[in-house]
Amino acid sequence: MGNQSALQTSLEKQQYEFIGSHSAVKICSWTKKSVKDQGVCYKEKFYGIRSHLCCQMSVSVGFCQNTCIFCWRDMKNTIDQDMEGVKLDEPKEVFEKSILAQQIQLVGFYGNDKANIEKLDEAKNPMHYAISLTGDALIYPKLNEFIKVLHDAGKTTFVVTNGMLPQKIKTMTMPTQLYISVDAPSKELFGKISKSTFRDGWKRLQDSLKVLKELKGKTRTTLRLTLIKDMNMSDSDVKGWASQVLLADPDFVEVKAYMFIGTSRQRLQLNNMPSHDEVKEYAEKICKETGYIILDEQRSSRVVLIAKKDTPDRIMTF
Repeated sequence: MGNQSALQTSLEKQQYEFIGSHSAVKICSWTKKSVKDQGVCYKEKFYGIRSHLCCQMSVSVGFCQNTCIFCWRDMKNTIDQDMEGVKLDEPKEVFEKSILAQQIQLVGFYGNDKANIEKLDEAKNPMHYAISLTGDALIYPKLNEFIKVLHDAGKTTFVVTNGMLPQKIKTMTMPTQLYISVDAPSKELFGKISKSTFRDGWKRLQDSLKVLKELKGKTRTTLRLTLIKDMNMSDSDVKGWASQVLLADPDFVEVKAYMFIGTSRQRLQLNNMPSHDEVKEYAEKICKETGYIILDEQRSSRVVLIAKKDTPDRIMTF
């Protein structure tokens, strides 16, 4: 079990703004780029989520059930796999403080000659909440209430989970878009890559994929597949990836490269990070097995978007 104060000290040095005992905001690199008109996140390109209006945050800093080898975070600072006995941050307070935290972190850009002041002024009131910064959001017992607070305030919500809590997915307040992160094509590789603290982690993930299929039409559903070169990208792995896509039947699948960042560099090598072309080639193989098609891609993020078909509402308007 990690030390909470040591974790907070470490993350504050990495420009995290804590807004509670287990909640934090950190300005995304793409938000910074967008404010300087230097490009936008693939979520803007794929879905219309405007990068300069996005708040990247977590309500579960230090809490996760998996110890994925590709994760950027320092595993020794994992606090726990649940929040039992933890004094919980109140959703309304987290929301109010998140806006202030966003404003505090943007102040310095007013002295930057490259900053688009109109965008910067707008960015002080974020509209899109990416609840995915670190930890698993579903561990936070008041997540449903938090999503409702955000929606009542006219915000959009993107929630990412590792699929270890299928029952919670079933009963959660639906976000604007729900992600399940899938990092292995088989039970054997799941054990090597995701390293869950749950013995039945693989079953939990498969159950979550079944739940995701049931939620189709209630929220925008997405799988994010993390590809690690020389680990889960063999030709024999394609059918495993495809079977999970077909099991979940998501609206969207993001086929994305592992990125050689953070403490993952102590566990993996630079050559484990596939190029964009390798990701796209592998996405095409998954498409052949599933009947999905490539809709879009962003080379700078090494990500390819696939789905059964494109629809006019993929790009959301606000």
